[in-house]
Amino acid sequence: MSETGTTVDEAGRLRRWRLVLGPAGEPWGAPLRGGDAAMDAALAALYDADDGSAARPGGGGPRGAGLGSSAPRVARWLGDIRTYFPSTVVQVMQRDAVDRLNLRQLLLEPELLGAVEPDVSLVGTLLSLNRVMPETTRATARQVVASVVAEVERRVADRTRSAVAGALDRTSRTHRPHLRDVDWDATIRANLRHYLPEHRTVVPERLVGHGRRRQVVARDVVLAIDQSGSMAESVVYASVFGAVLASMRALSTSLVVFDTEVVDLTPLLADPVDVLFGTQLGGGTDINRAVAYCQGLVRRPADTLLVLVSDLYEGGVRDELLRRVADLTAAGVQVVVLLALSDSGAPSYDRENAAALVELGVPAFACTPDAFPDLLAVALARGDVGSWAERAFAPGAAAPRR
Repeated sequence: MSETGTTVDEAGRLRRWRLVLGPAGEPWGAPLRGGDAAMDAALAALYDADDGSAARPGGGGPRGAGLGSSAPRVARWLGDIRTYFPSTVVQVMQRDAVDRLNLRQLLLEPELLGAVEPDVSLVGTLLSLNRVMPETTRATARQVVASVVAEVERRVADRTRSAVAGALDRTSRTHRPHLRDVDWDATIRANLRHYLPEHRTVVPERLVGHGRRRQVVARDVVLAIDQSGSMAESVVYASVFGAVLASMRALSTSLVVFDTEVVDLTPLLADPVDVLFGTQLGGGTDINRAVAYCQGLVRRPADTLLVLVSDLYEGGVRDELLRRVADLTAAGVQVVVLLALSDSGAPSYDRENAAALVELGVPAFACTPDAFPDLLAVALARGDVGSWAERAFAPGAAAPRR
């Protein structure tokens, strides 16, 4: 049976194995022709590359190949794989091509970028090339980044605003509300013991409601993002979330990126694409210096949430970092460390530093973009983020809502 549940005959099975194995599978299948031959050649150009020669169409003989150094040739190959494979497979093949065939330099050519299937990984690659990108390519690269940012925003923006607004509403509850602000469901639940059967009614001893919405900032959120090369996906997602949070009047949002230097990108939060092009992926890491800068942003400790997105490979002074984090939590700042904010599975991170932070009462874990709105809701409602993470990411836990 195939993945779609349809029966695959013997010839179909041999064809699939031939495409998987390349020339090694020729003894067990007929020669490939037509679209199969073109698909085989596209796979050969990437996965059978060894000597830089041209892939032979049809798969006959030893296939060497690669995509060479020609941008038009690469653009044709990108068009071929988009013809023969679904977009999810295309994105994997593009990532493999960048890694296996060293196509980073060719990505600086605008005609090539126009043929690429945009995804978060490609955005990370482009941002790592930001310093050397010529002006002729920058406009095309910006379009590619903007298309990915728009898709990420579509995926997370509404849920984030809803989760944050709900959390802030819950924290503003009062037991002396105006009549128009009474939460009748919560009031009834809180007074069920005062039910009078003879009158079939509840006599409320106390009212529960929401405080009147105030046009003031309820919480301060500081996002500090490690922009070392390994954190590329996290930088993309965190920048989009930062822009979404900055659009909410009830929050004061700051966004700081760092390697060995610290850059405050808060003035760019109106446009996450500007934020991303303000980053410089790669280089070392001085987390202590970044946390020191964030300390200076704290004006209302009890109302401040600091989210540090980092793999915790510290190049600065570790003991000072831990002392600063301890000082922040002692002052009332809620600190959460995300070892990654991505969909790429279990991250690599400094386990010793993560354990030291947990000892200080600071939760440290990897989070997916789809779970981040729920994390914000728990944190802004001053809930137990560590316990939430254990439940949310335990084996067999339900996937976050999309």
